[in-house]
Amino acid sequence: MNHGAHEVLDVHEVLSGAVGTMNEYMMLRSHVKDQELRDILDRQYQFMQQEYNTTLDCFQSGQDPAVPTQSYKMKQDNDFIYGLTPTQPKKPMQSTSEINDAFISGAMLGSMKSTASMKTMAALESTNPVVRRVLADSIPNCIEMAYELSIYQNKHHYYQVPQFPQQDMQQMMQSYAPATGAPGNMSTH
Repeated sequence: MNHGAHEVLDVHEVLSGAVGTMNEYMMLRSHVKDQELRDILDRQYQFMQQEYNTTLDCFQSGQDPAVPTQSYKMKQDNDFIYGLTPTQPKKPMQSTSEINDAFISGAMLGSMKSTASMKTMAALESTNPVVRRVLADSIPNCIEMAYELSIYQNKHHYYQVPQFPQQDMQQMMQSYAPATGAPGNMSTH
């Protein structure tokens, strides 16, 4: 039993969150209208299922998992549409008949963001080195899946990306300079 209590609770949260996310994907799948979103959902579900099994394997055994952590590869390019276009104000749904691809992709994105946070917190305090490495190696996959969903949402104008005016953008980007020198004046107590 080479797990600390904190790690056991955190990994329990990660595994429970993974089950919840996969259940959410399964529940939402029948409501998806867009084939591209269905493809994303299916690919992400399959990937999450394998990653869940890998995490469960090393958590239960404390050893290297039979199937190591894989790398998720999205199909989309990295193009974002910048700027805002007028849309209807958002408000809570009044009926499940209002479930649409904007809601579904947003729910998926929210789950990925939550999963990335949970895995990061768990990896920071895992005492078992194999579990820590599996969790840490899976965080970039959450980031990639969230990024894929944000690109999908942006393309369909569900996720808009405002920008500062050019002058403000330049000022913000130029407000730092490179660090130089050595820490020679630091105390050595």
